[in-house]
Amino acid sequence: MALIVQKYGGTSVGSIERIKVVAQHIKETAEKGNKVVAIVSAMAGETDKLIKMAKELSKRPSEREMDLLLSSGERISSALVAIRLNEIGAKAVAMTGRQCGIVTDEIHTKARIKSIDAKRIFEHLDNGEIVIVAGFQGISETTGDVTTLGRGGSDTTAVAIAAALKADMCEIYTDVDGIYTADPRIVNNARKLDKISYSEMMELASLGAKVLQIRSVEFGMKYNVPIMVLSSFTFNPGTLVTKEDKEMEKIVVSGVAHDKNQARLKINKVKDEPGVAAKIFDEIAKNNINVDMIVQNVSDDGKTTDISFTVPRDDADKAFEILQNLSKELNAGEVSINKDVAKVSIVGVGMRSHPGVAAKMFNTLATENINIRAITTSEIKISCLIDEKYTELAVRALHDAFELYKEQ
Repeated sequence: MALIVQKYGGTSVGSIERIKVVAQHIKETAEKGNKVVAIVSAMAGETDKLIKMAKELSKRPSEREMDLLLSSGERISSALVAIRLNEIGAKAVAMTGRQCGIVTDEIHTKARIKSIDAKRIFEHLDNGEIVIVAGFQGISETTGDVTTLGRGGSDTTAVAIAAALKADMCEIYTDVDGIYTADPRIVNNARKLDKISYSEMMELASLGAKVLQIRSVEFGMKYNVPIMVLSSFTFNPGTLVTKEDKEMEKIVVSGVAHDKNQARLKINKVKDEPGVAAKIFDEIAKNNINVDMIVQNVSDDGKTTDISFTVPRDDADKAFEILQNLSKELNAGEVSINKDVAKVSIVGVGMRSHPGVAAKMFNTLATENINIRAITTSEIKISCLIDEKYTELAVRALHDAFELYKEQ
């Protein structure tokens, strides 16, 4: 008997017919002798609908109330799946994040899980029940308020619960049947991977690959939870996210990722002295805005510096307002914002031991006359900021240049 955690995304439970299919699959998994915990997202489009309603009532709705509002989508899905399971002869119970003992910090809309008391889940499993969990949510440690984990947070819920339960496998069911070398909607010959390392998947998730949320991969790597990415539409074999092995290092580049959710901000003529950059980024951090690429150049006058950086596009206006206030305080120059940029990246653990990868990437983009505005690197990734209109061209060119369409 295995303990299996399954997660079903919004498209997987997007209609009553889809919920019937999912419930049947959960039942069949349990009938094989497994204990099953299933985490569900809100039905496709439900979260966007709730956000739209809130913004029709307020330009800036309270984040606390938004968490309470948005958590309802997953509660509806979990209840509906449990109702269907009971109807077809499988004992099931739906639970909220609070009932599952998921405790988070106090940061609304972007909360991080601090602990999980899985006692009640175990009680239901020991009673022969399938547990259906509302994903994406928990309660804050100090106030007991409902919190949400950010977009894609149901993935995090699933892997975190799998870690807490010491599950044998965490299966992530979505509308794609695994991890591909690039977005197959952009690259026709993108290839599905049989397996990928946690570190590669974490980079791809952080760089725009939408299949898994980065924090879910962090949990998987930290607690060694095997994660299988599959499709709830085909139930074909998927991609295993697992520990790195020597075979993986032979492959120089595993995938190409892109992210259009980017904005570039720039503050000109900042005093070139210790502590100024720290003040700017400290103020950005206080507002829970993640900064990615940072470039600092000497200004035209040769005495000051220009600092530019990227943030998620959703946070761009807030960051722009912060920079404008800082510009006055620091007696700096003009502040500008550009939302027409995108990030393209290549990822692969084999990059550690194969020289010339960066040069090949830059030459490929240059051949297509694509200008690079900023660069960031790590041991296993290289990212370039480019004009958004060239995103698809860049992804296809890099996929071909590194021959990712070939079985390796």
